[in-house]
Amino acid sequence: MRLNVDMKSTATMSIGDVAQRFGLATHVLRHWEAMGLLSPARIGGERRRYGPDDLYRVAVILRGKEAGFSLDEIREMMATSDAADRRALLLRRRAELARRIAEAQASLDLIDCALNCDHEDFTSCPHFQSMVAERLLVSSPA
Repeated sequence: MRLNVDMKSTATMSIGDVAQRFGLATHVLRHWEAMGLLSPARIGGERRRYGPDDLYRVAVILRGKEAGFSLDEIREMMATSDAADRRALLLRRRAELARRIAEAQASLDLIDCALNCDHEDFTSCPHFQSMVAERLLVSSPA
């Protein structure tokens, strides 16, 4: 996902423009505002106007969600002034993300093994079976 946040420093955008730029529904932005994740300026008629800082916050929220952060964790991370608390939260999420990446890589390796297998039934292939057995050993409780 490419997050386009380039914007002139004086320009502002409507909620519809921001939603379209990031592929979101406007109600998502309103929800994030209600949760304290966003605070766009209000201009005449209480219309929301999003500036460059708001766009960066939207990008951070989206990347945080991709990394597995809950909205509450994202709010906590962005709102805390305690560097130690923020670091602890980031380290926890980093460990979880590294685990998920390792699991995804193991799955990708298994798929590649099956794709490259010359056996008619790849599940009977000794190499494939050893990869599966290795995965079972890694994931079994000690």
